Amino acid sequence: MAGEQSGVRHRTRHSRRRVLIGVTAGAVAVATGTGLGITAAVTAESDEGGPGAGAYRGATDEIVRGDLTGSTTASGTLRFAGGRTITSAGGGILTELPAPGSAVRLGDRLYAVDNVPVFLLRGKVPAWREFAIGMDDGPDVRALEESLRELGLFDGEPGERFTWATANAVVAWQRDNGLDPTGRLPLGSVVFAGDDLRIGSLTAQVGDRVGPGASLFETTGTTQVVDVDLRLADQRHAVPDTEVHLRLPDGTETEGTISSVGTPTERDSPGGGGETVVPVVITLADPAVTESFQEASVTVDIPSEQREDVLSVPVGALLALDARRFGVEVVDADGRTRRIPVTTGLFAGGRVEISGNGVRAGQRVVVPSR
Repeated sequence: MAGEQSGVRHRTRHSRRRVLIGVTAGAVAVATGTGLGITAAVTAESDEGGPGAGAYRGATDEIVRGDLTGSTTASGTLRFAGGRTITSAGGGILTELPAPGSAVRLGDRLYAVDNVPVFLLRGKVPAWREFAIGMDDGPDVRALEESLRELGLFDGEPGERFTWATANAVVAWQRDNGLDPTGRLPLGSVVFAGDDLRIGSLTAQVGDRVGPGASLFETTGTTQVVDVDLRLADQRHAVPDTEVHLRLPDGTETEGTISSVGTPTERDSPGGGGETVVPVVITLADPAVTESFQEASVTVDIPSEQREDVLSVPVGALLALDARRFGVEVVDADGRTRRIPVTTGLFAGGRVEISGNGVRAGQRVVVPSR
């Protein structure tokens, strides 16, 4: 008799829950906040032996109360921010170029023509004239003094007038770099950039004869960002300062923040024709995570919909009671299971919002064995 009872328990465990739930593309759309429905293909059998047939010993998970956030998934491109072409300020023989992929920082040499070096300084305006005593005031003078102060050579408060203190700081800088200490900077001897530069492809070679304005090499900034062309239908989710989730090609996951949102722009679509998108730029929370990539495709999850203080279960715990109703299989304290009808809400992050009579946080629910 004991053997027969044991056999019943064994059969009950293996026939208790034969349910196939097919979550179609509609379910994925719900998870991304588009509001579409889901379709379920059902093969269900009632519990053999009823509630007293034995204790359930399979895999379970917990009904959790909390916030549930859906997301819109988009493809992005990891790249270095900014971009400009460096051109020659004067004519002559190109005698020095930086290495592609290298970083040029404040005070470093950029290139040289006729063995006369050109240096990188910090500034948002171009270095468009000679710096010397008697020149007119201007924001380029302030940029020069700010650079010299950052290099530890200028002690005063930066301003727009080129003074003897400025000239003395220039003399100190020239001596540090093995230059003739004249206290003046001829046009073309320095290049202003808003930040450090990363060297891209070279468009000229050492030994080339170049003239003023000749293209020498491409540059970008040294900070990486992610560019996303967001579908026009999802533009309401593109809000500056929104935190997003990023997945890199090697499986690494990290976070970022939307830093800028452009205006709708026409792009060529892969299938031909045009497509209107919203350009979005994302800054990285931890730049060190992407140091091994120069450029890469990135998957971006942008929050799209949120439910606060709701009950949720793993999507795998959801079963179809019939063609129109869903439910979960709750495991009671005595180990017996019972099915409870539920109403589904938001699908997000592998979980689904549920509600219904008899459903509460902390209950264990049956999930498929892994």
